[in-house]
Amino acid sequence: MAPTQAATEIVLYDLANIKNECFSPVVWRIRMMLNYKNIPYKTVFLEFPDIEPKLKELGIDPGVDKSGVQKKYTVPVIHYLPTGEYIIDSTPISQFLESTYPEPSVPLQSDLGTKIEAQGRAVIGTLLGTAVTPREPNVLSPRAAEFFRRTREAAFGVKHLDELLEGDKEERAWATASGGMKAVGEMLKTNQKDGPFILGARPSYTDFFVAGSLQAARVVDEGVFQKIVAVPGFGVVYEACQPFMVKRD
Repeated sequence: MAPTQAATEIVLYDLANIKNECFSPVVWRIRMMLNYKNIPYKTVFLEFPDIEPKLKELGIDPGVDKSGVQKKYTVPVIHYLPTGEYIIDSTPISQFLESTYPEPSVPLQSDLGTKIEAQGRAVIGTLLGTAVTPREPNVLSPRAAEFFRRTREAAFGVKHLDELLEGDKEERAWATASGGMKAVGEMLKTNQKDGPFILGARPSYTDFFVAGSLQAARVVDEGVFQKIVAVPGFGVVYEACQPFMVKRD
């Protein structure tokens, strides 16, 4: 008799693209948690302009930030089918998954992980804003690409996203980020004697943070990805997380 397939417990709302696979770095963190914990789930992909209306239709409230300003409607969102609960934003989702499915455990925080994530956002996040953002429309449908360009051009204060790549701007961005990337890479190797992951033998949420960012870049542009994994430390974490990237849709 064939094994019984586990019933779906979670619906994961993800960002759509023409490659039909996950490419949002933030959603990847949650997807890798789901895959690592072997939680049965299915994916609903949403185009950029459909995220807010769909989440409003589902009755989801993103809440307000510390300043009292309403947060943006964004993915990831999960629908926990056993109770009907919806949860938005990667932090509360990761906390929910860890408390609801405690084994195998995924450490959500550590002193080392906090440093890596902070420096990664400051250095690599800024770099990817220059190197990946202008290329992102290439993997979006025409409708989503138009929405993306319009909103990101306003955010970056440019008339056209291609301006971010004009002349030697990208080359200078890589040069500026070089030292910081090497420093992050060294931190990634802190516990390499104990295993390939940031804390050693088992993955933590910070591994998913790093690997998810790299995979997101790879879906958009292989060249950008290859430049990052050429920095010692990054490739080892990425390869170690590969088993948790098998399910991408």
